[in-house]
Amino acid sequence: MKTIEEILAGKPEDIVGELKEKAIKVPSWEDLRKEYDPKEHPVMTDSTYTDVVDEEGGVEKVTRITQDLQRLAAKRTSELCFGIPVKRVYKAITEGEKSIAQYIEAILQRNRIDSVNIERGNMLFAGCEVATLWFAIERPNNLYGFESKLKLRCRNYSPMLGDSIYPLFDEYNDMIALSFGYKRKVGGKEAEYLDVYTDSFHIRYKKEDSWIEELREQTTIGKIPGVYVHRLTPAWEDTSNIVYEIEWALSRNGNYLRKNSKPLFVVFADEDIQVGYEGSEKKEFKAVFQYPKGSQASYVTWEQAIENLKFYTAELRQSFFTQLQLPDMSYENMKSTPMSGESRKAMFVDAQLKVKDESGRLLEMLDREVNVVKAFLKTMLPLNTHKDIDSLQVETIITPFNITDDKDTITNIMTATGGKAVMSQREGVENLGWSDDVDKTMKQMAEESIGDVFEPTM
Repeated sequence: MKTIEEILAGKPEDIVGELKEKAIKVPSWEDLRKEYDPKEHPVMTDSTYTDVVDEEGGVEKVTRITQDLQRLAAKRTSELCFGIPVKRVYKAITEGEKSIAQYIEAILQRNRIDSVNIERGNMLFAGCEVATLWFAIERPNNLYGFESKLKLRCRNYSPMLGDSIYPLFDEYNDMIALSFGYKRKVGGKEAEYLDVYTDSFHIRYKKEDSWIEELREQTTIGKIPGVYVHRLTPAWEDTSNIVYEIEWALSRNGNYLRKNSKPLFVVFADEDIQVGYEGSEKKEFKAVFQYPKGSQASYVTWEQAIENLKFYTAELRQSFFTQLQLPDMSYENMKSTPMSGESRKAMFVDAQLKVKDESGRLLEMLDREVNVVKAFLKTMLPLNTHKDIDSLQVETIITPFNITDDKDTITNIMTATGGKAVMSQREGVENLGWSDDVDKTMKQMAEESIGDVFEPTM
C-alpha cells in the first residue's frame, strides 16, 4: 500500500482518484434520503397511487398520510447519547496540568461543543458518517484564560449538507488523510474542490476542466486537524417497511372515510314516494315531509371496525420502537400509560444498552478530538507548557439519557451504610460537575468554614 507521501507525489488527477477511494462502505445519502424524508416515501411517490379524475374533469384527491419516524429515530438516538452533555474528567496532578485542563475546557465550551455533539449525532445516525474539522484563525483574544493570537473554530461535514467525505487509512487502520469534496460557484461557473488534510499539509485541488493544485500549505500541529466517525446503517436500520405499512394503512383508511362517512337521509317505505321538493332551509322556517303510514326515516352512517385499524397501526408502531431499542417518549403515549416513577426509569433500560453499543465509536472520536485540541494548544502556548499538555490525561464519559432522581439514590446508599457519608466532600463537588475549578471551590468552602467557627450564629 502506498504511503501518503507517495500518493501526493503523483499528478493531480491521479492524486484525487486515489484519495477518493473509500475503504469504508457506507450507504449513500441519496438512498438514505428517500427513507429519511417523508416526502420521498412510497405513499407520496408511488405512480400507481394517483388522484382520480372523473368524467366531468374534476379531481378527487387521494389521502396521503406520512409518518416521520425515521427522522425521529435519528433524533432520539442522538438525544439518548448527547442529551446529557458529554463529561470530560481531567486527571490533572501538577499546577501546569490543571491550567491546561481549564484551557481545553474553555476552548470546547467556546465552540459550544454540546450543540456540536447534538448536530453531528443527528448527522451520524441519519447520514451514517460525519467529520469535524478544527482550524485556527488569526485573531488576538483572551477567551481561553490566556493571551493568544489564534482563535480555534470547528465545522461539521456531512453528506446531508452536500459534502463528500473521504477518509484514507493505512494498513494499520490509522487515518493518514482526511479529504472533503464540495462544489462552489466561482465567476458564474460551478467548480469542484477537494480539500486534503494530512499531518503535514493542507492541499486544495480544484476542477474546472481538469484537476489542478490550487493551494498547498504546511500544518503545524503534527496531526490531521479533524475527526471522523461512521456507522454501517442509519439509526432506523431495517424498519422502513414498517413505517411504509403504517402510512399505507392510514392513507387507504382515509380514502374510505371520505367516501363513506357522510350521513345519508334514508326513508324505509313499501311505496314509491317523492322527496327532494322541500324548499331551501334558508327560506323555510320548517321543512315538512309526508310519507306513507308505517314508514321510517332516519340518518344512516357508515359503521366501520375502526378498532382493528387502531390495533394494527399501534402494533406496527410498537414494533418499530422495540426493534430499534428506543422508548416511545411521545406525549400521547406517556399520558395514556399510567406509570410510577420507577417504571418510567425502567423504560430507558433498553435504550441505555443501545447507547453502550454506540458509545465505542463515539468515545474514539471524542478522545481523538481532545488530542487535536491539545495539539493546537501547543501552537498557542510557550514551549515550557508542552510537557504538561502531553502528560495531562483526559477521560471522556458518555451518560445515556435517563429519568433520574439523585436524591433517591443518595438516600438509598446512605441508608445501606447506616447514615454514614459515602464519599469525600471533594469527590462530591467533582462528581456534581457544577464547579469549573474544584480546587478553588474547596478553598472557598474551607475559608467559609473557618469564618463560621469564629462567627457562630446564635
